[in-house]
Amino acid sequence: MQIVDVHVLFIVDGRVLLGRRANTGYSDGMWHLPSGHLEAGESVATAAIREAAEEVGVAIDPTDLAFMHVMHHRHGDEVVRVGFFFQAVRWTGEITNAEPHKCSELGWFRPDALPVETVGYAAAAVAAAIKSTEPFSLYGWS
Repeated sequence: MQIVDVHVLFIVDGRVLLGRRANTGYSDGMWHLPSGHLEAGESVATAAIREAAEEVGVAIDPTDLAFMHVMHHRHGDEVVRVGFFFQAVRWTGEITNAEPHKCSELGWFRPDALPVETVGYAAAAVAAAIKSTEPFSLYGWS
């Protein structure tokens, strides 16, 4: 089964926003992009806009969401996902930690100097999307 997830890159002054995961049961303590899974009936763009509002408290107009990358990523033998990565070109509101029960802190990092504790596939996608401008990559496949 393929799970579809979405990720939103907020880039300000050459730095990308990451949140440190907490109390989620997945990669707690690690840094990750604002992200989540599609809900029933959602497009990937609608899901990215919803996740940005839920996680960092901002509103994004659909015309201000730019596609950057798609990644087919795998974790172990059973969890296979297709991840869509979008850049929020503009947004309304101030970025804040809107889910402190799931995120212990927010931080801004240069794409070429992400923390060692960044979720592996997210770091690989940032490198592919921002540094290499590659539209597609694989992660976790042999």
